[in-house]
Amino acid sequence: MLLNPKSYTLKHEDKRFQEIVEKTIAFFENKGLQKVKDDDHHRIWYADFLEFVKKEQIFSTLLTPSKYGDEGCRWDTWRIAHFNEILGFYGLAYWYTWQVSILGLGPIWMSGNEALKQQAATLLKEGEVFAFGLSEKEHGADIYSTEMALTPQKDGSYRANGSKYYIGNGNTAKMVSTFGKISDSGDYVVFNANYAHKKYTCVKNVVNSQSYVAEYTLDDYPVAEEDILEKGQDAWNTVLNTVNIGKYNLGWASIGMSTHAFYEAINHASHRELYGLHVTDFSHVKHMFVDAYCRLVSMKLVALRAADYMRVASPKDKRYLLYNPVVKMKVTTQGESVVDLLWDVIAAKGFEKDTFFDMVTRDIRALPKLEGTVHVNIALIVKFMANYFFKPAVYPEVGQRSEAENDDFLFKQGPTRGLGKIQFHDYKAVYNSVNIPNVDVFKKQVRLFKMLLMLARPNGDQRKDIDFLMALGELFTLVVYGQLIIENAKIYKIENDLLDQIFDFMVRDFSSHALQLYSKSSSTKRQMRLCSMMIKKPRVNHSRFTRIWEQQVFTLKDQYVMTD
Repeated sequence: MLLNPKSYTLKHEDKRFQEIVEKTIAFFENKGLQKVKDDDHHRIWYADFLEFVKKEQIFSTLLTPSKYGDEGCRWDTWRIAHFNEILGFYGLAYWYTWQVSILGLGPIWMSGNEALKQQAATLLKEGEVFAFGLSEKEHGADIYSTEMALTPQKDGSYRANGSKYYIGNGNTAKMVSTFGKISDSGDYVVFNANYAHKKYTCVKNVVNSQSYVAEYTLDDYPVAEEDILEKGQDAWNTVLNTVNIGKYNLGWASIGMSTHAFYEAINHASHRELYGLHVTDFSHVKHMFVDAYCRLVSMKLVALRAADYMRVASPKDKRYLLYNPVVKMKVTTQGESVVDLLWDVIAAKGFEKDTFFDMVTRDIRALPKLEGTVHVNIALIVKFMANYFFKPAVYPEVGQRSEAENDDFLFKQGPTRGLGKIQFHDYKAVYNSVNIPNVDVFKKQVRLFKMLLMLARPNGDQRKDIDFLMALGELFTLVVYGQLIIENAKIYKIENDLLDQIFDFMVRDFSSHALQLYSKSSSTKRQMRLCSMMIKKPRVNHSRFTRIWEQQVFTLKDQYVMTD
């Protein structure tokens, strides 16, 4: 399941994408770890990477819908997911310029402005990057309060005034999809701005990084009607639907970085001797590596499965609107857990300036905090809980969706309201399709959680208490996470040993969150009793653990080392 650039085993039927994968890996391997680290230390803008992208037409191929691009161009979530992982594997900065281009392109491809779509396709072919002007310094994610204003002029044009903050590629994007309001009507609007215009000021890079995360201001910036992408409710829907697409990618960046860190950690630990033993001979180290490996495999299973639901989405099937924030919130926080486990093994080695691990320890923390915090995404996830547990619907079975198709629906998602009406297939059928020890323990925990929702459901005050809802949301997220793991374990033929070991940590995590809910100041006696019943111990199987360690984890040592 883990990416290894030295022996990339996933052979894509799409020959053009296979070529992109091989050339991208070769670019970074030829660049070498030392140069990647030097550029990171000195905060060098990644002009060499962008020149490579331009030469090989990579962003153009992967981010241009087939209607607007050459042969082989399409917006294909399968390809985008795997390319995310590769860029994350080599460094967050390279992934970031790609990610914010995806966000900048979202409003363009969703709009009805054909001229701007054609312009975007041309710029992609020319190797340009894009930007998404949404956040503001004083308001952050509170886009209701945007102060960017378009003031109508007598000739039918507008003047834009305001500033944006945390805008990746804002220093160089010729198309910056900018969100604001029309001053007289208060209607939302999304319009195009160009960094090269004299009325566009790139104030500064707000981060201490290779990446350029801009603050920019528009001072009487002229906006013609043809520069506008959407107005009114359509503008609002466009920016939120763009985030629906883009935030999914953060999980893949976490997977890529965590995988590279895993190789470095096991290589170091397996060759280091302490007290006459290799570090990997210690029992606690074996447990940390097995736990990290199981969490990492689970991250990938969940993210891959969520892609399947994105690709089958339709006006009648919007299950992806739950699964995407689960990837954004849970996969990224699991990436932190993986790196923490590995760091506890390699200790001081994780600080050394010549390791990739040193970059990961810093950058892995960013992903749960971007494109909506963990708290924002849990608050979104909780909206789906009632229908998920109590009102299942019947859908056709969804298999692996790796076919070469343009994902048209992602750019016509429609209104963003009505999340509470979305229904899901029966999670119980998924869980009951598996009968192995730790999945069975987890099923008992889930039943108790559902019982809490029926017999001790949150009262009015608790439903207003974000702190209480966060703990509730963590438990619900684990149920969804486990469902996606089981579904994809069948598709990827994950053996029972590994699935059982994965649910070992799932049982422990569920118990931990149940204790958190138990401990909330507002929890009632009935809720506390049910929470205490949810706290369970995984089924221990020493022979299973040993097989996972010897056959799947320890065999990864020396399998990948990045060229110096």
